[in-house]
Amino acid sequence: MTSVAQRLRDWGLLVACNLIWASQFVMVKLVQQQMGPLFAVTFPMAVSTVFLWLLMMKTRRAPVARKDILGFVLLGVLGQCVAQLFITWGVRLSLASNAALISLALPVSTAVMAHFLLGERMSFIRWLSFGIAIAGLVFCSGVDWREVNLTSASLVMGNLMIFASVNGSAFYNTYSKRLLARYGPLEVLLYSYYALMALLIPITAAAEPGALWSFSKFTATTWLGLAVLALFQYFLSMVIFLIVLARIDATQAALSNYLIPFFGVLIAAAVLGERLAPSAWAGGAMALASTFLITVADRESAR
Repeated sequence: MTSVAQRLRDWGLLVACNLIWASQFVMVKLVQQQMGPLFAVTFPMAVSTVFLWLLMMKTRRAPVARKDILGFVLLGVLGQCVAQLFITWGVRLSLASNAALISLALPVSTAVMAHFLLGERMSFIRWLSFGIAIAGLVFCSGVDWREVNLTSASLVMGNLMIFASVNGSAFYNTYSKRLLARYGPLEVLLYSYYALMALLIPITAAAEPGALWSFSKFTATTWLGLAVLALFQYFLSMVIFLIVLARIDATQAALSNYLIPFFGVLIAAAVLGERLAPSAWAGGAMALASTFLITVADRESAR
């Protein structure tokens, strides 16, 4: 496969990942009708971990080096756990508009971490791509600027938690690239999930002790939502993302996250039957163009 064809395929895979991630908001909201927010995250992630373990049982893999154990613990705790828990708590203590605005910092935070942890540089094409993406997100991010309030004392803790969640995701995107140099995508994901589950299960059991006894009350719709979260959100999309991340810079991969708001609007429109405004289509087109530019046209990582 030629380098151009490979970059086109990577772009398509990143688009698919963000389409899956955009459905998380609908799926989590769906399953939370019959369970708490922590269990709605912990249970499907635990299923994904078991599924990964069964899959890895059939493949050959080298034992984890002692020097890398701490790396996987950091990836699971400071990356996945912070990203999942703090966004759950933060949204409850803040405003939806604040969360939408703060979440736009994810690619920027990833670019900063990638610079210091991986030595990645911002080329002209990358700056241009970021500019196009941010302009597009102004059109379709769903931020209600009249409701944005980042300075209220009553909302500070929630805002800080959301920002911590954003940086947890940025840390996972960046630090996992170091481990991908020595381990396969399935291994990186599984070992980081081990650390995540070791922390998340006790927290969920303490905060929502009655969750396990509610299985018999789950409807078919709830089980479908949990299956989508387990198989697509926390397994398939993450494996695809790590496969692409092993080939391109973390900054390039992170910019694709600006597609999530646009795809989220599309999914909400399809589910709720809402009509999309022309500005949303324009913003989505700009986000797609920016990810195409930084993934296909940018050759910084190849050099």
